[in-house]
Amino acid sequence: MENSKALAIHSLPGLVSYFEPSQELPAQVKEHSPAILVMTDLRQQIAITVEPNVSIDWALQRMKAAGVRLLFVVNSQKQILGLITSTDILGEKPIQFHQELHLRYEEIMVRDIMTPQNTLEVLQMEEVLRASVGDIVATLQDVGRRHALVMDNDVRTGQDSIRGIFSATQISKQLNQPVETSAIAHTFAEVEVALHG
Repeated sequence: MENSKALAIHSLPGLVSYFEPSQELPAQVKEHSPAILVMTDLRQQIAITVEPNVSIDWALQRMKAAGVRLLFVVNSQKQILGLITSTDILGEKPIQFHQELHLRYEEIMVRDIMTPQNTLEVLQMEEVLRASVGDIVATLQDVGRRHALVMDNDVRTGQDSIRGIFSATQISKQLNQPVETSAIAHTFAEVEVALHG
């Protein structure tokens, strides 16, 4: 390379850390702000995952360490098998599973109470790009959930993949007002029927 010039090489100055992706969120948004401003974009922030064969207690500790309330349950090829939330772990599911199968709490695995992939619902990225924050809040309230996944086509693979996550907690922070979805949520039985119906 004729006009190329080598850069200076330096010694590492002792112990250093490393950069991690971070999504800089707008300090505050309004109901009419573009929805994309409150979406966690997985092109900019690493998805926190868990394997299906670990205990729910281990999964909960992973959530606490990462500061999230949702984990993707994945296989060794990084394909989504389902998802698990802190509400799943701290709610009725482990109790029901314990009563039905007489397992101790520490024996209940993520696979036992996760929401399986074949029952997950997603929003489409092209619709999200036309939506407002208020539209996303209305959607979460309508389905009575704290999270919504966003699907997009990954140009690198040519396949549909999960591109983003909406979280009622994050939207609350950015709107600077509570976003209640559970008060509007259907009963546990109605949610189960909706998910499996």
